Amino acid sequence: MDYKQIEEKAISYTEYRELSRILVHMGKTTGPDQSESMVNYTKLNQSRMDKWDKRAVLTEALGAKLAGLNKHYIWLTLTEAWCGDTAQSLPFIKLMAEASHNIEFCLVLRDDYPELINQYLTDGAKSIPKLICLDAENFEVLGTWGPRPEPAQKMLKEYKANPNKAQAEFYQEMHLWYAKDKGITLQEEFLNLLNNWEKS
Repeated sequence: MDYKQIEEKAISYTEYRELSRILVHMGKTTGPDQSESMVNYTKLNQSRMDKWDKRAVLTEALGAKLAGLNKHYIWLTLTEAWCGDTAQSLPFIKLMAEASHNIEFCLVLRDDYPELINQYLTDGAKSIPKLICLDAENFEVLGTWGPRPEPAQKMLKEYKANPNKAQAEFYQEMHLWYAKDKGITLQEEFLNLLNNWEKS
């Protein structure tokens, strides 16, 4: 896998947000599925990301860790505009990257890179967002994060094992979890990951 070539074609968070807005205005979304439901998810995700772009804050511990990084990273992230988990997490990851001059945060659309996502499946699924942490010096893969914080992932696994309610109701509960958590669990996970990546 030529990560350097992929990184060169990646877009910034700002470019990703603008692309999503343009597509919504056109009644479209990213990826091959252009159904009404996928477009509606994309519209909803714009509101979610607008909210977190305004309200997201870093914990003191993570902010200090990011400010003190002495290793250069590329956070290459697979995403799609219709993905609800992406909308809940990317604004926080963007804020983390902004807190350190040693992190380049860039994004690619999952369905544009099938060979890439197939290397990072979650329980056999092409779940996103999926962040691949690369050493910026040699493009070595140091680790990954995604597609969602562990408590949310556990909720999904339990639901799939015993779907005792409508899917829409379940996803409403999951997004309520995100709203209450306010990115705290995500940041705790990244604090642990950064400690591990620094040792790689």
